[in-house]
Amino acid sequence: MDYTSTPLLTKVRKAARYVRLYGVASTKARVKSQYHMRRRFASLPATREHRTGRHVGFLGCGNFAFATVAHHLRRNFGNVIRATMDIDIHRAASLFQEYDADYYTDDAKRIIEDPAIDLVYVVSNHASHARYAIEALHAGKSVHIEKPHAVHREELEELCAAMRDHPGRVNLGFNRPASVLTNEVKDELAQQPRPGVYNWFVVGHHIAPDHWYMRPEEGGRVVGNLCHWSDFLLHLVPAEARYPIRIIPARAEVPDNDLVVSYIFGDGTVASIAFTAKGHTFEGVRERFHAHQGDAILTLTDFQRLDVEIVDRKRVHKLPFRDHGHAATVLRSYAMVRGGDPGQSTQHVWETGLLYLETRRALEENQPLTIESPHYTYER
Repeated sequence: MDYTSTPLLTKVRKAARYVRLYGVASTKARVKSQYHMRRRFASLPATREHRTGRHVGFLGCGNFAFATVAHHLRRNFGNVIRATMDIDIHRAASLFQEYDADYYTDDAKRIIEDPAIDLVYVVSNHASHARYAIEALHAGKSVHIEKPHAVHREELEELCAAMRDHPGRVNLGFNRPASVLTNEVKDELAQQPRPGVYNWFVVGHHIAPDHWYMRPEEGGRVVGNLCHWSDFLLHLVPAEARYPIRIIPARAEVPDNDLVVSYIFGDGTVASIAFTAKGHTFEGVRERFHAHQGDAILTLTDFQRLDVEIVDRKRVHKLPFRDHGHAATVLRSYAMVRGGDPGQSTQHVWETGLLYLETRRALEENQPLTIESPHYTYER
């Protein structure tokens, strides 16, 4: 949602549409974030002395950090951010100023080593997620890691080892499983015999070929975007029923756009993700999920409406606004240090990372492959 380079009438129409989809507060944060991304200070603001109650650090101060993560933190817990960091010092200063933090920096080490910070939100570019998270865990902190939590298998192994060997807790930024309607989906499917048939159709944001997402070191769109829906599918299949997982790719010329990937899980469940990013969408990412399991036929549309049909009974669950689970995910991470939430297990961090990394490999090689087992034995 870019308000800074589009005609005024389009900006107004888009803002009005987003108010209906997400509410006033969320839309306001999204609009402000567009100006935040381009803000430049003639003179950088002064920092402050440490104040009680500020104990959260941000590594990365881009659009998502500003409009979603920091927004939900403040709405639910007030001004708890102590420090903001970004390689662009102006973005770090802008988030610092908007969310009344104590200081800002372009040095990640300063936040990681700050004894007053016990929780770090890693919201930086994808290639830095695992490295920042590992360093924060080594420093004794708990960590929220935005997706993806690793770009390469070696990073995933090192992250899981850090989780095993250090007391800090970890929560991943895969928000969709935390949506209210996802819980409804899981409840409905739990009442039906397995296996199931699941399908995602996703219309993603149009991204230019030179966008940073597409740099090889950042992992591309499969690691940066498709991981959302592979993680969602993993949540629907019980651990004892998952393996082996057969991954079958189908793609056009570029493995990151216009693709279909199918999964056959150990219990016979068949699932697929169709992802297209051909042009611009006025309402952001569009998503529709279908499931057929036992007598249940489910359709989840844009995380705002769920249609349930079981033989002759039909029900509709509709929310006033879209709920992708962002707020619940951000709050769960905060609860790791203030509410006793255990975070996510090393096993889950490994399995969901392995699934999207092997999905990328299958698409890049344009060949089916099989994950025989989780291949990871450490559990917390």
